[in-house]
Amino acid sequence: MAASSAGMCTVVCNLNRQFAVYFQRINTLNIGNNTCNRNLWISVLRYHSQPQIKKKSSAVQELVGVVGLEIHAQINSSTKLFSGSQVGFSAPPNSQVSFFDASLPGTLPVLNRRCVEAAVMTGLALDCTINRKSLFDRKHYFYADLPAGYQITQQRLPIAVGGTLRYSHLIGHKQGQVVTKSVRIKQIQLEQDSGKSLHDERRSQTFIDLNRAGVGLMELVMEPDMHCGEEAAAAVRELQLILQTLGTCQGNMAEGQLRVDANVSVHRPGEPLGVRTEVKNINSARFLARAIDYEIERQMELLGSGGTVLNETRAFDFKSGQTIPMRDKEGLQDYRFMPEPNLPPLVVYDSQTAPPPPGTDPGQVVLIDAVRDRIPELPSARRARLVHVFGIRPEHSLTLVNEDGLTEYFEGVARMTRAEPKKAIGWVIKDVLGLLKQLGLSVSQSPVSPRALAELLDLLEDGRVSSSAAKTVFQELWKGTGRSPAQIVKELDLGLVDDGDEIQRICQSVIDSHPEEVRAIRAGNRKVLNKLIGLVQKQTKGRADPVRVKAMLEEGTS
Repeated sequence: MAASSAGMCTVVCNLNRQFAVYFQRINTLNIGNNTCNRNLWISVLRYHSQPQIKKKSSAVQELVGVVGLEIHAQINSSTKLFSGSQVGFSAPPNSQVSFFDASLPGTLPVLNRRCVEAAVMTGLALDCTINRKSLFDRKHYFYADLPAGYQITQQRLPIAVGGTLRYSHLIGHKQGQVVTKSVRIKQIQLEQDSGKSLHDERRSQTFIDLNRAGVGLMELVMEPDMHCGEEAAAAVRELQLILQTLGTCQGNMAEGQLRVDANVSVHRPGEPLGVRTEVKNINSARFLARAIDYEIERQMELLGSGGTVLNETRAFDFKSGQTIPMRDKEGLQDYRFMPEPNLPPLVVYDSQTAPPPPGTDPGQVVLIDAVRDRIPELPSARRARLVHVFGIRPEHSLTLVNEDGLTEYFEGVARMTRAEPKKAIGWVIKDVLGLLKQLGLSVSQSPVSPRALAELLDLLEDGRVSSSAAKTVFQELWKGTGRSPAQIVKELDLGLVDDGDEIQRICQSVIDSHPEEVRAIRAGNRKVLNKLIGLVQKQTKGRADPVRVKAMLEEGTS
């Protein structure tokens, strides 16, 4: 069963590539001036401009990908893990560096309680076991931007172990089916970040910025339970949502607050895992999916041609769509791990099962149960609640939760309108979110407030405007003039025509002037009736009730 699931995942992950080739053949015959066709043609050209992997032999097709992730999440704290230096993105170089961050002699680390609480909260949200006692270690290696020559981490006994991340993603022809999977969390450990090297190739110089040195990180190590780039990207997006919901990490990948290393290998189901490569420092979920899928195909092709996969570190070049070698890992690197002598064991407490000793300073104590009580509604629970309370489809709940602020927007509309939530969700996702995406705006920047959309839906629900007129009102609302839906309807004379005799006269006029369409309808072609409805709506400028018009036309053509 596991083998068939992994094989199916490989097929799904390569589906987009097959579609690109298919559409290229279509557009080779007739590109036309249509914008969609031109955009599709450009996408196909971009795809075919990248180095392609040859078609795999039948023997290689038995192989499946295996993916594990190591994710470094920058803890959302105003100060660093072991010093009081401020944390801020794009501050002037070396302006947020303490003596300890610069590793000056005689300086000692002081653990940041906020970072410990963030790690405990993240572990609880991922169903991890929180170790009451964890240890800090020194991991020795040389980087120019690591002034101490070692990193303080938790190699022996991390703060949290043995959790699970459940994630969902859309599959199917129209991305209309939600699939939920899970990946095991091996451990979560606290560690400090290194500085940043800035390379000036023109002058052959390297500059060091230590602003990032010592910033608190959570390293989340995931077991190799995924099989393709799409699964890995969905897992990272879900983790990003969880961290943002908890407030333990802002999760801005563009600013390096969430960095992903992917361990990729291939093997035949039932056999031991193959030699893995590590693709380092990927800062986009989309690039992560592309890098993993390319690396899986590269390894399959290499093994299919009789080659050997090297245990090496690679980087992803998003321009070429390839992974490129950085350094080999064949020789076992000795990090010379040793206990951190300047930090005692980290002990956390539980007021019920393991209370702190009497006389302990409450400001220096982290209580697990107190942290658990502060955990807000998590994304998975929010999706389930939206489906249960509002009766919307699971794929719609996935979209609502994945877009920052969209859940609150929808709930605001649903509370203030008399229309059913199933009607409101279409307007929120297709109209509001569609235009926001098109213009590159966030939900908080929407010119149409939840109240305005709710008023528009009420007009539609009460039969005061037609669906086509409602679209016109929405476009006017988007201009942000401050007018209410009712004012727009009145100014533009978009209210429904109440005069039944007038509507009947227009319907009869349309029937009399289109004898061929009437004959087709009477012969059984009911689709032609939609044309007559459109003609009536054109004459009434969309102000006639479509249901009423349809009934009159059906009676007149029977």
